[in-house]
Amino acid sequence: MLAAIAAAVYIVRKYCFPTSLFWSELKKDCSTLPVTIFVNITICDKFICLFKPIRRPCPNQNCPLDHFPFHIRSGAATAIGPKICFNGQVVMGGTKSNMGRGLNIVVIEGETGKVLKYDYFNMYSGNPKELLNFLKTIVPGNIVLIASFDDPATKLTDEIRDIFEGFGSSMIKSLKFRDSWVFAGAPGLEEKSPFEKRIPNDSKTNVYGQWPELVEMDGCFPRKI
Repeated sequence: MLAAIAAAVYIVRKYCFPTSLFWSELKKDCSTLPVTIFVNITICDKFICLFKPIRRPCPNQNCPLDHFPFHIRSGAATAIGPKICFNGQVVMGGTKSNMGRGLNIVVIEGETGKVLKYDYFNMYSGNPKELLNFLKTIVPGNIVLIASFDDPATKLTDEIRDIFEGFGSSMIKSLKFRDSWVFAGAPGLEEKSPFEKRIPNDSKTNVYGQWPELVEMDGCFPRKI
């Protein structure tokens, strides 16, 4: 018992009042120092809970009351899938397993923030008419969030690119095979959307061999469009 108390005092002094905190050191100390069970929780477990980083599925964002927070991350090569968060909730990706290669698209009701629908479209071997039909159901007042995964562009037609341009995209006309791309926009925008990023597929700068680095973006989208 005395050894456990001494261990607890050591950890409190070292990690509650540190000159610098190293998470790996705390775990190492907790695995080697004697501990005791109290209310089914070890002393070290209590302190680990104090210092262990909290991983949230979506980043914390402070947005004005009349805006919705969002986070969009493209996929990385074919190994890491994309993620689309809206208003603090994961809509596609993460642990949901509802994303796929190509273009991952979420449609939001722009005033209430309700998720209306989402889907993904294979832009390498899929039928572009499926994407075209989906896009034609998006109306003014909707918010559109898009994340690429692997190839977003091979099957893009001029008509589809024109629709994305109408949503506010300024990069869609130059989007090509295996580019990384994220976008947030809406039909009927008077100006180009500020929420768009693209990393081109370039063998000289690619991070993942034949694929570029993933791209991600946070923002606050106006509630009324």
